Amino acid sequence: MLRRILEAALIVCAFAAPAQAGWRDQASTFDQNRLARLDEARSRAGGASAEALSAPVTGGPVTGSWRCRTIKSGGAMPPMTYAWFRCRIVEHEGMLAFEKLSGTQRMAGLLYPEGNGYVYLGASWVKGEPAHRYSGNGASFGARATPDDQIGMLYATATGARIELPYPVQESDFDVIELRR
Repeated sequence: MLRRILEAALIVCAFAAPAQAGWRDQASTFDQNRLARLDEARSRAGGASAEALSAPVTGGPVTGSWRCRTIKSGGAMPPMTYAWFRCRIVEHEGMLAFEKLSGTQRMAGLLYPEGNGYVYLGASWVKGEPAHRYSGNGASFGARATPDDQIGMLYATATGARIELPYPVQESDFDVIELRR
């Protein structure tokens, strides 16, 4: 019980951000440029991201528990599809928040409405570490971003939803977090 309370507290800390601020106010210029190159990253990835996007995402149907897996493509590493893990999208202080709850690699962040989806600003960490927060304009020592910073777009698909992460700081050119019920 105590462990679950501590995990929940860590996840809440990962979401600490001004509720009224928009994603552009939070995101670094480096990350805004990465997101602007989403179509380029998607095309460089080839077939790993071929699922067609469907209707716009809305707040109601996207919340709740999901199965999720990461698909990495492009870059120096060969394409890789990981196993399914537990994820959820919850409402947090008037905003939507995404959390990957199981597996070695964890991630969490806020979702900001944008066009036909949501901009995801989050961070990744390894199980056992404290939850990391998106650093955005607060990246330390003059860095454009930390290796943990993530930016992407959440879209609905014909079979669920997906978060597309263009040019992650590590390993690949394009990551997709595929979400299924």
